[in-house]
Formats: sequence, C-alpha cells, structure tokens
Amino acid sequence: MKTSKLITLLVVAGALVSSCSDDDNDIPAPVNQEEVITTMNVTLTNPSGEMVALKSYDSDGDGPNAPVVTVSGSLTANTIYSGEIELLNETVSPAENTTLEVMEEANEHQFFYAKSDALNASFAYADTETDYQNDDQNADPVGIAFTFATAEASSGTVSITLIHEPAKDASGVAQGDITNAGGETDFTATFPVTVR
Repeated sequence: MKTSKLITLLVVAGALVSSCSDDDNDIPAPVNQEEVITTMNVTLTNPSGEMVALKSYDSDGDGPNAPVVTVSGSLTANTIYSGEIELLNETVSPAENTTLEVMEEANEHQFFYAKSDALNASFAYADTETDYQNDDQNADPVGIAFTFATAEASSGTVSITLIHEPAKDASGVAQGDITNAGGETDFTATFPVTVR
C-alpha cells in the first residue's frame, strides 16, 4: 500500500516538474538596464590651480522634478581651463561612480558640449578612447577630459550631454557636433556661466 502511494506521488511530482519546465520557455529574458546617473560634477581648473565647480543633481532621474544646478563662481576672461567630468548614481549609498562605466565603454560613449551664443568661449576634447581602453585602436574623443577657453567677459549657458552609442564616424561628430551623432541621451545638464 505504501509503495503504491509512493509511486503515485513520484508520478505526480514528475508531471509537475515537466509542466514547469515547459513554462520556462515563456519567461522573458532579463532586461539589461543602462547605468543610472543622478549627478554630473564638472570641475574647471585654471593654470593657477583655482577651480570652479559646476553641479547638476537630478534626484528623480527622468521624473518630473527639475535638477538642482549650482555653479561655485565665475570664470576668468582669456583663460584656458582644464575640465573634468564626474558622473554619480546617488540613489545608492555610498554613491556609485558611473564615470568608471563610461571609461570601460569609452567606444560607446561621447560627451558633447554646447554654449549659448552670448558666451565668449570654446571647447576642445582632451581625451580619446585609447586613454581608457588599451585594446581600442581608435582615437575617437570621449570628453571626460576637455579644455574650456574663455575670451572676453560675457555670460550665458553651457550644456553638456552624454550620448550612448553615438555614430562616431558621422560627419563632424569627432569634432563635437551632436547634429549627426544619433544614439541615446544618457544625461544632459545646463549650467549658467559668467566670465569676468
């Protein structure tokens, strides 16, 4: 009697296992999420070592709340600043430095810079993919490091946009023209800037 119950249980269990395994084919593949970026810190350093910090913090990412933007001071006219960008995910503690992921995937990322017409200044890339990926033979720009050259006194805005998978071989993209870049925007920030 006990043996027949045991055989019945094994048959039922086998049927359940085989029916469950059929359902496994219907489970969707996990979604590969992009990096989360809440914060862009931009440091501009003049030849004397004086720094101006620009920060954009967006606590809800793509949510309805506007980012909080701060600029620590004004820039000096007729000066070439060394610029560096740091990206953070501050939804976790401690904050995650997502700049490292951009460096690891340098061939899939590029920063683009823009300024309002009223601002007398210009940008230039100061890094390439080969700075972050030893196996990459391309000298395409990334833009974590850049220069920002001010001219006469003026004020306006500076916008910095990180594009994921831009068409780096498209016309003008290597020179920083976002027009033909394509790809997807990972993060963008706009800062009010004054040059004195």
